[in-house]
Amino acid sequence: MSKPARKTVPNDLSVGEMAKRAGVAVSTLHYYESEGLITSWRTPSNHRRYDRRELRRVSVIRVAQTLGIPLAEVREVLHHVPQGAAVGKADWADASALWRDEIDRRMALLDKLRSQLDHCMGCGCLSLENCPLYNPGDALARQGAGPRRWLGAADKDSAG
Repeated sequence: MSKPARKTVPNDLSVGEMAKRAGVAVSTLHYYESEGLITSWRTPSNHRRYDRRELRRVSVIRVAQTLGIPLAEVREVLHHVPQGAAVGKADWADASALWRDEIDRRMALLDKLRSQLDHCMGCGCLSLENCPLYNPGDALARQGAGPRRWLGAADKDSAG
């Protein structure tokens, strides 16, 4: 969301400078703004400007996206980080604590996936010669679609 017009500060970035520095398209910055993830303001001549500190927010968004973290969760974390003020180590630690359990859960699932990549995950493929999870008559289909043993274990892992 754009803030009211103000005088340009030397460290502020134009939309083009911000996009180049952050490594994203201008349209991406506009999208992040529309989603309430970052903010800009307008000069008296109506040029969009970003506080240089918004670069850190864009970096967090980009890293989270590469990890598959939904923007709604990114927004929740960024909501706990001061905007338009210096952000300290404690601020980031408090905000990132919201992700710690989820990251631990994902790491456990990725570790399990890595260790089982050469095995069947109960998908119903009926690869009887190789499948250590043998699924006679595709019985797992009665439990629902997808990799049932994998999903069931993931549900148990996240509940425990």
